[in-house]
Amino acid sequence: MTERAHPYSSSQQLQALSALNERTREIFRQIVESYLTTGEPVGSRNLARILPMALSPASIRNVMADLEHSGLIFAPHTSAGRLPTELGLRFFVDAMLEIGDVGREEQERIEAQMRAAASGHTFESALAEASSMLSGISRGAGVVVTTKSNVHLKHIEFVRLDPARALVVLVSDDGSVENRLLDLPPGLPAGALQEASNYLNARLQGRTLGGLRAEIEAGREAMKRELDVITERLVDAGLATTVGPSEARQLIVRGQANLLDDLRAVEDLERIRLLFNDLETQKDVIELLSRAEGGEGVRIFIGSENKLFSLSGSSMIAAPFRDGSQKIVGVVGVIGPTRLNYARIVPMVDYTARVVSRMLDRGGR
Repeated sequence: MTERAHPYSSSQQLQALSALNERTREIFRQIVESYLTTGEPVGSRNLARILPMALSPASIRNVMADLEHSGLIFAPHTSAGRLPTELGLRFFVDAMLEIGDVGREEQERIEAQMRAAASGHTFESALAEASSMLSGISRGAGVVVTTKSNVHLKHIEFVRLDPARALVVLVSDDGSVENRLLDLPPGLPAGALQEASNYLNARLQGRTLGGLRAEIEAGREAMKRELDVITERLVDAGLATTVGPSEARQLIVRGQANLLDDLRAVEDLERIRLLFNDLETQKDVIELLSRAEGGEGVRIFIGSENKLFSLSGSSMIAAPFRDGSQKIVGVVGVIGPTRLNYARIVPMVDYTARVVSRMLDRGGR
């Protein structure tokens, strides 16, 4: 199921839909699809040639005037043709877009590329590959937001600083090291830090932090038999510190150069410059992508309905992925011009997110 972000209420959407008869809907569809394919305005004479019904240019112009009055299309000052407005694109995406499934051949290609990227490397390599792959498919920028809980670990160690505090030292497969401060429970035995380190390291085996936490939870009774109460509390506190709500998010962006391939005017160059500025402001991009974690399936953000794209007039298609415990831990997506190929990109983003989820699920077991 595909979920979309709506800038206007469902009642308004249904009212607008009911007002479009078959002829008007078809003319509107052709205007939008022409824009998505070419980026150019389309006029009544060209529409008369491509419509599946016989209509004169004059009749088409009358319908276009009604569509313009409804706010679904507009006439750019340089052309007698029409383009869809952002409201028109949203209406098309929500009410008229036909989205198919990803073909078997494309599914196998996505899975093979992701497996190759992850094999012998870090999970971050697979996420970077997902971003690059979506960039290539969309000719836009591929983006991924994830958390530190998805990093594959090589080693965990507890290092005492003083009687009340310790460091949790996390060593990732890629060699990066991160330290987190941990308050120690009172009455901690001398060997408890080493015992907790040994317990966690014996269960790492290249798992992510999220996967390790899921296994510890699933094996709670076994842990109680193996560890004393205070050491068990230390293990729980260490995991809470490393994968708690304060964990950092990271943004991976690939393929920004693709956005330069289809510039048609000076205005396009300015739009892309503004989009590049948006992508460099990682906090805002991460915040927007995080909104896609709010529901199931794919979400689509178009143009100025989100403040991040209010100047650049861009769109984003994004879908969340989950770890082995089915917790949403990140988002994959595509950012590009509003004339993205939504029918093709939406299912590809959705399938890529599901492949990433399966990889995390296997990594957590």
